[in-house]
Amino acid sequence: MPLELLVVLVACLFAVVSGMNDGGALLATGLKLPSVRPATGIVTIVLLIAVVPLLSHRVAETFVTKLAGFDGEGGRQAMVLAVLSALTVVTVLSRQGRPTSLTLAIVGALTGAGLGWGLPVSVGWVVLVLAVGFASPFAGAVASWAALRLLTVGTARGLHRWHRAAFLLESVAYAANDGQKMLAIFMIALGFSGAPPWVTVLTAALFAAGALYGMPRAGRTLSREILASRPLHGVAAELGAGITVIVCAAAGMPVSMTQAIAGGLIGAGVAQGSGRVRWHAALKIVSAWTLTLPVSLLIAFAGASFVKEVLV
Repeated sequence: MPLELLVVLVACLFAVVSGMNDGGALLATGLKLPSVRPATGIVTIVLLIAVVPLLSHRVAETFVTKLAGFDGEGGRQAMVLAVLSALTVVTVLSRQGRPTSLTLAIVGALTGAGLGWGLPVSVGWVVLVLAVGFASPFAGAVASWAALRLLTVGTARGLHRWHRAAFLLESVAYAANDGQKMLAIFMIALGFSGAPPWVTVLTAALFAAGALYGMPRAGRTLSREILASRPLHGVAAELGAGITVIVCAAAGMPVSMTQAIAGGLIGAGVAQGSGRVRWHAALKIVSAWTLTLPVSLLIAFAGASFVKEVLV
């Protein structure tokens, strides 16, 4: 199979898996409110994934050029190995009942593949991205705690309006940040420095296919396991996660929406008493996050080193 076709197929696969992994998580927190129906929610997210990168793709550029030089010699080969490594780690952990962050996996895998292939890797940028990623669930928790305090003074009708606004904010934030990991893979695969409209539309369509397939399972952990949540908790978590992720997008920092939502649910639960949080489930998710990045990095590094040695 020609390299060009292989890298495009891998990019398409990554977009589908992103939809399977992230689609349900984006809708999970608001499932107990009828303000945004699942079908409406998916259409909204897909449209924003297609449109927002045309306005700004700073986060995609961070993946492509700042973590490592994937726009140079060997960038496509290293990217293929990075994506396959990231998907392997996420799949194995998910099958063991440890849902994790695909963003963490691809950050680790891109870094490992870059190092293994001998591409220029920016240690400073990698450390900065990891630091921001580590802080994002805590920031989401704090923002959600504050949002819940605000929402408790409103009415039930007001909560529905807040839910619509919070979901839209969360969806814009995802398209501007977490969702751009898909765009970044296509940019590497096709050698683009920008975001052509047909690429963003293709990315959105593939995400939609994955989201429709994986939504029930992907949303279960966040909507049921971390917190015995009420509608109020879900709306507060959406607001907190949306604010956190969109601020990071403005700075070009890739973070995980699923991590921010998980932190948001915990923050909303703690605001009404820490006993509402199912800490054993939260610890299971955190342990998966802890494993995801270093394991992805090591697998991608080993794979890239081996393949480069064979090819060279």
